[in-house]
Amino acid sequence: MNTRMRRAAVAIAAGAMAVSLAACGSAEEAGGGNDSTASAAKGDNIKVGLLLPENQTARYEKFDRPLIEEKIKELTNGKATVDYNNAKQDANLQAQQVDTMITNKVDVLILDAVDAKAIKNSVQKAVDAGIKVVAYDRLAEGPISAYTSFDNVAVGKTQGEALLTALGDKAKDGQIVMMNGSVTDPNAAQFKEGAHSALDGKVNVGKEYDTKEWKPENANSNMEAAISAIGKDKIIGVYSANDGMAGGIITALKAAGLSDIPVTGQDAELAAVQRIITGEQYMSVYKPYAPEASAAAEMAVALAQGKSLDSIAKDKVSSGSANDVPSVLVPVTSLTKDNVNDTVIKDGVYTAAEICTGKYKAACDKLGIK
Repeated sequence: MNTRMRRAAVAIAAGAMAVSLAACGSAEEAGGGNDSTASAAKGDNIKVGLLLPENQTARYEKFDRPLIEEKIKELTNGKATVDYNNAKQDANLQAQQVDTMITNKVDVLILDAVDAKAIKNSVQKAVDAGIKVVAYDRLAEGPISAYTSFDNVAVGKTQGEALLTALGDKAKDGQIVMMNGSVTDPNAAQFKEGAHSALDGKVNVGKEYDTKEWKPENANSNMEAAISAIGKDKIIGVYSANDGMAGGIITALKAAGLSDIPVTGQDAELAAVQRIITGEQYMSVYKPYAPEASAAAEMAVALAQGKSLDSIAKDKVSSGSANDVPSVLVPVTSLTKDNVNDTVIKDGVYTAAEICTGKYKAACDKLGIK
């Protein structure tokens, strides 16, 4: 793990003690709990499967994977092994990867599903093989044992409220476009729900899209269609569910000769932070990945060792096929040009030098980013 990532993990975890517990806390605290029927408790020599959904979004390979792997090593005194794979947005491939994890006899599986419904049978197969499943970031269907993510409805509400702030008293002077995420991602439905809870009745929605596979190029095509259908002079803002799509949207807006149109985002990607400080993108949702990754690692290790989750998971979440799943939900922050120093820089996600390159230096100097 590189120095910057370790800084990020330490800095964020220090402010999230309720989520990120000390190494021995989750593994050694016994007591009743949901895993009293587990087989004989294992020691630190465990094998953890880790399956992430795609590599289009920068977060998975840059943040989630190294943070989870580092935390598992810490919790097991360096004795655990992690079997990792990425599905590259292919649900069929991810099902095959689950089969491989079963064949390799992992003790527990951390799973971020490409398609939360399609993965249900694979989750059942893993459980039938004695492998407990921690749903990571997306609430997979099937008999999962634990779940960690952000409060996804709150994410969408944060985005919607930020767009209203940007529009001010002009909120009903034109129409907005809503660019939601993929229908195969249950988080996307929750983001949409939260956004509508903030926006409905306060803006006019001219066009709304569910964007296939979250791909920026699909968001770009959708935005071009929206501009053509609505008319560029009538568009006053865009709700974008994440930063990757925001990039595609902004490209379409520029091509149509539109500027100063507030666009939302999510994930605090470096390119998005740079767009935010120059005014091309209005905001992003900053989701501190360290506490989410720590929670997943802690729950996975505890489950593999036959320990209780009571001291880790304080929430309960239900899916279409599992009720009252022990869960950790991590809060989020609205990231604008005014709080870059207090969020992604303070937490060590990026340095000022990484953000303030070349054409962005003047904007950084103006905002006091350092």
